[in-house]
Amino acid sequence: MRAKMQYAYEPDYAVPPGQTLLEVMESLDLTQKEMAARTGLTVQSLNRIIKGRQPISYETAARLELVTKVPAGFWNNLEAQYQEQMARLDERERMEAELGWLKDIPVKELCDRKVIPYSKDRVAQLREVLSFFSVSSVDAWKEVWGAPKVAARRSACFETRPGPASVWIRLGELQAAKIECRPYDKECFKASLEAIRNLTRKEPEDFLPKMRDLCAVAGVALALVPEMKKVPWNGATKWLHSEKAMILLSLRGKGEDIFWFSFFHEAGHVLKDNKKDLLINTGNPQDDPREQRADDFAAEFLIPKKNNPAIKAVRTKNEVRLLAEKLGVSSGIVAGRYRHLTKKWSWFKGETRTFKWAE
Repeated sequence: MRAKMQYAYEPDYAVPPGQTLLEVMESLDLTQKEMAARTGLTVQSLNRIIKGRQPISYETAARLELVTKVPAGFWNNLEAQYQEQMARLDERERMEAELGWLKDIPVKELCDRKVIPYSKDRVAQLREVLSFFSVSSVDAWKEVWGAPKVAARRSACFETRPGPASVWIRLGELQAAKIECRPYDKECFKASLEAIRNLTRKEPEDFLPKMRDLCAVAGVALALVPEMKKVPWNGATKWLHSEKAMILLSLRGKGEDIFWFSFFHEAGHVLKDNKKDLLINTGNPQDDPREQRADDFAAEFLIPKKNNPAIKAVRTKNEVRLLAEKLGVSSGIVAGRYRHLTKKWSWFKGETRTFKWAE
């Protein structure tokens, strides 16, 4: 039986500590005038404290202890709790005006993935989403994600769906933050890519741990996050700081040729593009020279173009496998290159594995 999630009761009012003080005064049979005389406060100050218009200072709390025999710490704690609750009420009022923003964020998907808890209270739900992004308000989210001053340029596709896109990227950031990496070393990363290329014939359970380790020693965190609705992209590259890059790949039921091409595409961004750019691979380079350059890098790294004539000439599965053996890559990558070169999209489909990911 699944337990229901319990939510703490959150009162929509705040009781000033002066009300407790008034009760204590009544129990001691003291009027406001008498209490003012005994504490050295003016009647006006005492009245403001009772009504919550003036805080109980540390000095006042010490005086109240002497008169009421109630410890100063008690009055200080009451005051702190009152101020905290007042701040929460102010925050709630501010957040109620920001609830419309939630419609742009895939909240249900985040809850379904158990990234954030579900709440019937929409303000509480908004707080969970803001906490997920590590921002204190919608305006702060807009500063970081809506119109970031920290990014030089980012892929145009982000601007069309900033809500879902920012969630997907953020999920990658959180995963990448947990991956310990050495400081980025460009030459080390190049060497890691050579070693990773040799892993293409293995299954995911074999190559993924080694792939992550090879990236990490070069200062690159490899994050794999299931694709989100409205952002069915292949991958993204973002520098978390000057010495740590993130390569984010989507977990899709994709062919191995697409998976490996996407990885080396993102690796091309790490090696060649600005550290301030957020780059997203949609599978269509369009008019962005950075994406075309990354495509060219991935294609040449996996199978140098001098081998294209030989790939176009294959006619049997056995020829595909023999050529793959010679090139040192999986036969699925060779089959994918053949389809790309000849536009015969149904040929050698059986040679290309479709990875099934254990999320």
